[in-house]
Amino acid sequence: MRWCVACREAEAEARVSLGAMAAGGLSRSERKAAERVRRLREEQQRERLRQVSRILRKAATERSAEEGRLLAESEDLVTELQGRSRRREGLKRRQEEVCDDPEELQRKVRELASAVRNAKYLVVYTGAGISTAASIPDYRGPNGVWTLLQKGRSVSAADLSEAEPTLTHMSITRLHEQKLVQHVVSQNCDGLHLRSGLPRSAMSELHGNMYIEVCTACTPNREYVRVFDVTERTALHRHQTGRTCHKCGGQLRDTIVHFGERGTLGQPLNWEAATEAASKADTILCLGSSLKVLKKYPHLWCMTKPPSRRPKLYIVNLQWTPKDDWAALKLHGKCDDVMQLLMDELGLEIPRYSRWQDPIFSLATPLRAGEEGSHSRKSLCRSREEPGPGDRGAPLSSAPILGGWFGRGCTKRTKRKKVT
Repeated sequence: MRWCVACREAEAEARVSLGAMAAGGLSRSERKAAERVRRLREEQQRERLRQVSRILRKAATERSAEEGRLLAESEDLVTELQGRSRRREGLKRRQEEVCDDPEELQRKVRELASAVRNAKYLVVYTGAGISTAASIPDYRGPNGVWTLLQKGRSVSAADLSEAEPTLTHMSITRLHEQKLVQHVVSQNCDGLHLRSGLPRSAMSELHGNMYIEVCTACTPNREYVRVFDVTERTALHRHQTGRTCHKCGGQLRDTIVHFGERGTLGQPLNWEAATEAASKADTILCLGSSLKVLKKYPHLWCMTKPPSRRPKLYIVNLQWTPKDDWAALKLHGKCDDVMQLLMDELGLEIPRYSRWQDPIFSLATPLRAGEEGSHSRKSLCRSREEPGPGDRGAPLSSAPILGGWFGRGCTKRTKRKKVT
């Protein structure tokens, strides 16, 4: 009750001060007094919020009569706090990973197989979830990059030169060979679709490829495929790799599209093919994506078409996505598990990945003399025992690789306090 009296007195003083300001202004001492009253009122409101929050955490039977009266006097705060609690619980549920039981998953895969067989134009959208089996973390899973950063934990990346196309990557390539998949739209920068043997014309890497650098001074842009991660020196709004074009001598840049940037390169983003494929699609299969970024691209969802003419949507993901309510079917399972069942159902053999047949080696442009020291990343090689180009004689570090698209470039910008 004492708090209520003090609060009412502070509010009365504030009203008097505001009235005086409206009437003709305040002296310096009066303005300071009004500011003290304002700060006191804000502190009292925060204290009351803390009190109500503590009371609400108690069971109703454990609350005293005075606490009951305080809740009755603070209906607006109670409603606000209960709303916050519901939103937190809802967010927590959305972040939980859910797995269908084996029988339910098998039933859903049979339905998905039927959709794949009957599709006239099937487009696959892929996210970070298809690469977790290659030891590349996703972004929003329990151990994802964003999840760990939000918890204040550090993020370290494995040696990405050790990553290889997963069962899901190889399955997609086989489905394309069988003309069951017409186009792949990927958010991933890891280059594993390229290395799985999927043709460049059949994919759009919307956020770039860690193995490709380009010269934008040349028309058309000149591409250089490398056998190492070219993003070592690059970051948000800083894309020059430190190497130069063999043709015109212009500075080369990476192809990565960081959060907060807009992709403008023709290749490997291939936006034109992505939007054309989406416009033709009658079926879309989303694999391992939270869809929180892809949902912002309306052209990929044919939103200009009436709902009855939009493509049927099938989603494979362990967590909630913002497109779940639009989906004809949602499969809760790991991508590799679902794709193994799907390929069995379709009667298709999944090709094994072989470094000796990895197309990146035939596509790659070798470094010129004098460029060997332009990077310190471990290069890909056809055999794990064979040292990669430029690696001979250099000690290999076992330390986690940071920087580039996976380290500096993927961390969200934080506001820095001004130094006075």
